Amino acid sequence: MNFSWPIFVNLGIISIAILTGTLLRASVRFFQKYLIPNALTASFLILPLYNFLLPHIGFTSAQLGEITYHFLGLSFIALGLRMPPKEEKRGPVVFQTSIAVISQIVLQAIIGFGLTLILIHTFMPDLFHSFGFLLPLGFAEGPGQAFSIGEAWKIHGVEDAGNIGLTFAAIGFVLCCFGGIFLINHALRKGWISKQELRHMRKKETQTGIRPRGSKLEVGAYQTTDTEAVDSVSLHIALVLMCYLGAWGVLKGITVLLDMIGPIGHELAANLWGLHFIFAVTVGLFVRKILKTTGLDFIVDNRTMTRISGLSVDIMVTSAVAAISITAVAQYWLPLTIIAGAGAAATFFGTLWFCSRLFSDHRFYRTLFIFGVSTGTLSTGLALLRAVDPEFESPVAVDYTYASGIAFMLAIPLILIIPLPLRTFTTGNMVYSWITLGIFGVYSVFVLVSYGLITRRRALGQRAHLWFRASEIAAQKN
Repeated sequence: MNFSWPIFVNLGIISIAILTGTLLRASVRFFQKYLIPNALTASFLILPLYNFLLPHIGFTSAQLGEITYHFLGLSFIALGLRMPPKEEKRGPVVFQTSIAVISQIVLQAIIGFGLTLILIHTFMPDLFHSFGFLLPLGFAEGPGQAFSIGEAWKIHGVEDAGNIGLTFAAIGFVLCCFGGIFLINHALRKGWISKQELRHMRKKETQTGIRPRGSKLEVGAYQTTDTEAVDSVSLHIALVLMCYLGAWGVLKGITVLLDMIGPIGHELAANLWGLHFIFAVTVGLFVRKILKTTGLDFIVDNRTMTRISGLSVDIMVTSAVAAISITAVAQYWLPLTIIAGAGAAATFFGTLWFCSRLFSDHRFYRTLFIFGVSTGTLSTGLALLRAVDPEFESPVAVDYTYASGIAFMLAIPLILIIPLPLRTFTTGNMVYSWITLGIFGVYSVFVLVSYGLITRRRALGQRAHLWFRASEIAAQKN
């Protein structure tokens, strides 16, 4: 019998890499000091293998790309199926958090796109016009989205966008780990936080990533079924896969309809397949609504869905960074260096300046968390927050849960217009690029007006200072 093995061999290699990354985190001081996620370590371990060794025996980066693509969709569905917490009045901080998230996406997009246009009109005329948009896709959105959307650009003749997006994401992860720990230590020196607040960061279990033998373990999930009938995890995975099938069906139906339009419809359909995660989470939210309406929402355990999402993200991150083609990326080392460097600096300093004035409570916690999700993923943001707020006693994580829905809806139009400058690349007509720049200009005005209305007198206070002093906020309240 001739069965197909590649998917399981690749998952096995990814699993060994994650186990090795876990061992390194548990035993090597360097990984403990910077709280480097095990999945990121794992990805760099197998990156050279998939570039130079494994392709000779039939296991390629393209196969990892498929794993990245599908596990991205699964992770979004698992989050979408989570039942929302009971309605609580969260106050204006939810909107503030969503503005903070969107501000970094817009900032990174404008820097990336602006520098791309400069490079095209100086000494890199053959650079594709959406190159710089891979910066926010890799930094703020994450490796899965960067790869998925970048791969869809092949229809425009851009072959390496997926790899470039993954490279930006990898740089973002590194910035998140090293920059985040630097921020924490800098905050301690400046008195923004106390030594007492860092006590958890120095605990052995935090540094090693493994709970000691005999310690009290947290509850990871609750069973909602009798295992004699069906395992609770099986039920939850079945819900996720059913939704993913639904997302495929919706995309397939849209593709058939768009193909009737002609070449333009075919091109649009190809781009939509790169945005499959939006359809995936939409189907997940739709199924969640049905379960809620029919009174069956009790069968969904949020903790189990979180575990499924966490598994999907770990596999996705490992496969995504490992799927980077070093040969392909090497061709773009100059624009990558320029745009990633500028984006990293803008995100680092911009987050501190903007968030220290935007928020009036738990300012450093919120700033650190926004920096984490703007350079990595939700999991890296939570990891940084946990270093200073181990029990999540502050409302930062919960506020983000509410704000993420608003931020996601605000980000969808941005994600949809990102491929528009590719029309400039294929037709030479700059109108598409100017339209894109204009739309981002509108978003910039929205962010700035919102910022001004929220912060009022402190909006431009202490302009020369990177961090707005808390005493000024207290004085304004009195």
